[in-house]
Amino acid sequence: MIVTTTNTVEGKHISGYLGIVTGETIIGANLFKDLFASITDLVGGRSSSYEKVLREAKETALREMEQKAASLGANAIVGVDLDYETLGKANGMLMVTASGTAVKI
Repeated sequence: MIVTTTNTVEGKHISGYLGIVTGETIIGANLFKDLFASITDLVGGRSSSYEKVLREAKETALREMEQKAASLGANAIVGVDLDYETLGKANGMLMVTASGTAVKI
């Protein structure tokens, strides 16, 4: 499955538009990750634990979107957009949404 943020796939002709597909995931950050992130905030540097959670959430949302596109008979998704939001009490949850247009090329 070709997944691209552009509206076309270079060198390919889109023969059919099958509709908008999305993938969503909500992941909570646990107490230990919060603790280590606060230490990182104090001493500086990157929070690898939060980066790992963010990467997992993005990959899950993209995978879900691809599965929905495949179920429509698509072999590509164009115009992909990723959105990130924090939710919940004290912004303790991270939501990642992937959306795009399922197409046949």
